[in-house]
Amino acid sequence: MLFDTHAHYDSRAFEHDRDELLRSLPEAGVGLVVCPGSDLESSACCITLAEQYPYLYAAAGVHPQEAAAQLPHFLDALSPMLDHPKVKAVGEIGLDYYYDDHIPHPVQQAVFRGQMELAQAKSLPVIIHDRDAHGDSLAIIKDYPKVKGVFHCYSGGVEDAKALVKLGYMLSFTGTITFKNARKAPDVIRWLPMEHIMIETDAPYMTPVPFRGRRNDSRYVYRMAETIAELKGLSLEDVIRVTTENGKRFFGIAGDLI
Repeated sequence: MLFDTHAHYDSRAFEHDRDELLRSLPEAGVGLVVCPGSDLESSACCITLAEQYPYLYAAAGVHPQEAAAQLPHFLDALSPMLDHPKVKAVGEIGLDYYYDDHIPHPVQQAVFRGQMELAQAKSLPVIIHDRDAHGDSLAIIKDYPKVKGVFHCYSGGVEDAKALVKLGYMLSFTGTITFKNARKAPDVIRWLPMEHIMIETDAPYMTPVPFRGRRNDSRYVYRMAETIAELKGLSLEDVIRVTTENGKRFFGIAGDLI
């Protein structure tokens, strides 16, 4: 069974068929899913969803694009969410410098650091969003060596991947690795040790080939496993097994899949 380690089922894109879709996942070969929050409201929504489906888990956190709206006391509200038994990580958190006129970098960094400190205190892993901010992201995570994490939707090169692996981080890949114009990802995946790889959809975004143009969901996560198998010369079964084991170990999910 596959493990989609990052899917936003709190999104409005799933308003009309969310329950039907989530109930269908086991029959589609998807045994586990993590739904990460992007702010306090969406984190609470992910937790509520996780309570309804035994194979759905949640992460709670504040995305860098939501950083300014959550200040100044968001950590007081976030902390008790992280104590919920189905919350397995702090996320998604990090830095996003793509929009120069959006959230000031110092604000993003402060929110990121606050959540890294909370993850350290709670002994939880982190799900990191890093967009055009790798230098600062790397500098911040180095200040929290006891925190383990995953760089979701990884888009960097081999040298950056080596630095993250040296720190013990995981890298997770979305449908972008199936695109014809994927340049860095093939080299990264060929180099990257299997024990550091996880797969995700980032649903409803990043729909893989050949389903571009459709809303993404966990039923398409197999395409990432197929692409990794092709690039590394492994069997699809081995990639599914290892990435699922990696995800369960990373998030601390025990027991057999459904």
